[in-house]
Amino acid sequence: MAPSRSSKQWLSSLLAILTILSLSLPANALYFYMDGQQTRCFFEDLPKDTLVVGNYKTEVLNTQSHLYNVDSSLKMQITVDEVFDNDHRVVNKRDGHAGRFTFSAADPGLHKICLTPDSHVATGGWLTGGAPGGVRVTLDMAIGETSNIELEDKGQMEDIVRKVKDLNGRLQDIRREQVFQREREAEFRDQSEATNSRVVKWTLLQIVVLSAACAWQLSHLRSFFIKQKLT
Repeated sequence: MAPSRSSKQWLSSLLAILTILSLSLPANALYFYMDGQQTRCFFEDLPKDTLVVGNYKTEVLNTQSHLYNVDSSLKMQITVDEVFDNDHRVVNKRDGHAGRFTFSAADPGLHKICLTPDSHVATGGWLTGGAPGGVRVTLDMAIGETSNIELEDKGQMEDIVRKVKDLNGRLQDIRREQVFQREREAEFRDQSEATNSRVVKWTLLQIVVLSAACAWQLSHLRSFFIKQKLT
């Protein structure tokens, strides 16, 4: 049985919706060609508090093989300006041949993202970065995504957490050592006080004994002298 007209219309609408959705998905990465003097800019109309993460890498043309190769000496200047606020610059970063930049839109409006390769690099020899199309740039921008940052920085966060735990452990060891030292100091102080007390008691005892001995000797001498006088 042939499909009805309403079924055909429903299928056509479904195909159209799927086509629109597939076309509306943002492209995560693109590449373009530049020379050593060129600045390439992109404009993004961003809502407030939108996070933008950009990752790029560059390759320089090899005139001998006519292939693009990585040149670690190439530098890239990245700038981000708020067009709606008299081109107020929020990012001004000079990075290597590959790198990453992030920023968050403080206010809603049009933002201009520009990339400029170093003009003096890769201009001689078999590298022709200064020639038209001599630098190929691959750019991957994620707009309004925080999960990528969280995933990429997860290892760093784990390292920081581990270092914090190590520091806490060392602090605990230092505190235990301080408590132990205070206990030893208190014990030594008690022993010193007890020793001083015994020394004082022994000194007083010696004074009493010596005083008694002196009194006995004086009494004995007195008796002796009296007896000698009588006789």
